[in-house]
Amino acid sequence: MFERVLSFLRDLPAAGHAKPSADDPRVAASALLYHVMNADGVRQDVEWERFKQILASTYSVSGEELDALAAAGESADNEAIDLYAFTSVLKRDLDAEARKAFIGLMWEIVYADGELHELEDNTVWRVAELIGVERHDRIEARRKAAAKAPGARGKSSDE
Repeated sequence: MFERVLSFLRDLPAAGHAKPSADDPRVAASALLYHVMNADGVRQDVEWERFKQILASTYSVSGEELDALAAAGESADNEAIDLYAFTSVLKRDLDAEARKAFIGLMWEIVYADGELHELEDNTVWRVAELIGVERHDRIEARRKAAAKAPGARGKSSDE
């Protein structure tokens, strides 16, 4: 099932030759993933690498195209005043299973450094609420990501 979700995400329309915008689901996803990576105020190399790995595998991009997508997400996040611009795009363009899978990707970035910070937890909670992912699905995705992260520390506000 996860492969089906990844396939759906890969098939979303790209921005083409036009300047990438927050209306592009790939840019919206990149911006949200970038945002959660920086939620605790510290961007570690391991988080940046996981961010780029997720973009590369989810959207089948590499090299300059990967760098452009990461930069577009960073730029969009830095220019945004809230998360709604991005979450509304994902809610419109992803089905329920793909939205759950996206929350799982967010948790993977959160746990990339082995720690759960309350600001990261809050960010994932807000995004999940805005894209319509149920509490139990968000918690299950967090548990799966935490189980894969060696030495993960921190406790979610859901516990």
